[in-house]
Formats: sequence, structure tokens, C-alpha cells
Amino acid sequence: MLESVFGQDGYRVRLEWGADAVAALAPRCAVTIIVDVLSFTTSVDIAVGRGARVWPLPWSVGAAEAAEAAQRAGATLAVGRSEPGWSLAPSSLVDLPADTLLALPSPNGATLSTRAAAISGCVLAGCLRNAAAVADAAIRLADGGAIAVIPSAERWGHVGALRPSVEDYLGAAAIAAAVTAVTGGGSPEVELAVAALGAVRDRLPELITECVSGRELVERGFGRDVELAIARDVSTSVPILDNGPHGRGIYRRW
Repeated sequence: MLESVFGQDGYRVRLEWGADAVAALAPRCAVTIIVDVLSFTTSVDIAVGRGARVWPLPWSVGAAEAAEAAQRAGATLAVGRSEPGWSLAPSSLVDLPADTLLALPSPNGATLSTRAAAISGCVLAGCLRNAAAVADAAIRLADGGAIAVIPSAERWGHVGALRPSVEDYLGAAAIAAAVTAVTGGGSPEVELAVAALGAVRDRLPELITECVSGRELVERGFGRDVELAIARDVSTSVPILDNGPHGRGIYRRW
């Protein structure tokens, strides 16, 4: 009974936060959409839109293990965000060559992607840049089945606990709004997110730039990444997880 409750059964479109949401919703939905606006799914959208592929690596994989896995798979391992080269920073990927296979670790979006890949029939990467395109693809891929929208959230560094984040909530709401505009059937969690989006629709760039996550990146010198992330519906790329090396999923363009 509780599994049905936490899985938001009975609703066509469902929304919940983080890793526990993946465990609760992904097995019960035809499509799972991971949302990590600052920055994983924004980076995936940019990379896939250029014809590259992205192999999400969970944050728990150590540096040596990640380097070895990338070498075995013929992938290029992303560098640290502050290092020169391709990284989790969306701005580092705007000239990423087509056909690149980029192994991209992240604590939130990549980690949730790998978890969802193991239990969901279809996993998409969504953000503000591709919200409308991902919503349209999800409706078609679900073929009448349920759709889960999972805002990844951030982490409180000192304890590692989940920190619900403005940018992921608004990104998830943009996708959920586009889906429910066609399908209806949103859970109360979806209704609230869509209502919140409607209340601030004209202020999204300002709110995301000024929220905790946005201010953190700006203060660290990554303001360009925030600018790329807040551009709404400028992309038609739909990243979908496909079979990859060692049974893991790789994001490619759908």
C-alpha cells in the first residue's frame, strides 16, 4: 500500500525529489526524466546537441577507477570544473566535437541517471534549455504510460543531506507543465510545481541567477554556466540513455 502511495500511483505525471524518488517512481513509470539544471543535465543537453554522447558516472566512483573505466570504454574523462578542458561546466562543452564519448561524473544528475538506468525502461535528461522538446518526447515514448519528473536537488556539503533547489524545481516544473498541458493527470506534487512556475514565469532568469546555487556558481567564476542554463527552450535535443559499456547507460540524442 505505501509503495503505491509514495509512487503516486493513479497519476499520469508524477514528481518527487532525488534518489529516493528514483527508487519510488522509476519502476512504476514508463519514462523517467532526470533534471539537474546547474549543471549536469544542461551539460548533457549541450553535448548531445553537438552530436556527442555522455556516459554518466556516479560520484561514488573514485578518480582512479573512473579514469580506468573511461580508458576501457574509449571515453574521454571530464576534468575538474576549474581545470582547462571538458568538464561538468556547460560553458566548457560549447565546442565539444561531435562523436566524442564524454565520461561525466556528477554528485546529483549523473548519479541519479545511473540509478534510474537500472530500474526504468526509458530515462531522459531534461533542463530548461530543452524542456518543451523533452516533454514532447516523453509523451510519445510513454505511449499512455506514466511519466516521472525527478528534480535532482543539491547536497548540504557538511552532512550530505538533500537540499531541494530552486533551479531544479523550476526546471522540473517547466517540463511537467508542458507534459500536463497535453496529457493532464498531474499529481498534487506536479500541480504545485506547475503553479509555482506560473507565479514566477517572467522572472526565471533572475530567480535562478540569484538563488543559492546560481550565486555559488557566479561567485566561483562560472556565471557563463548560469547564463547557458537559464536559456529556456533554445534546444531541441532530447538526451536518452542507451546501452553502453559494461551494461551502463550512455546519453545520446533521441
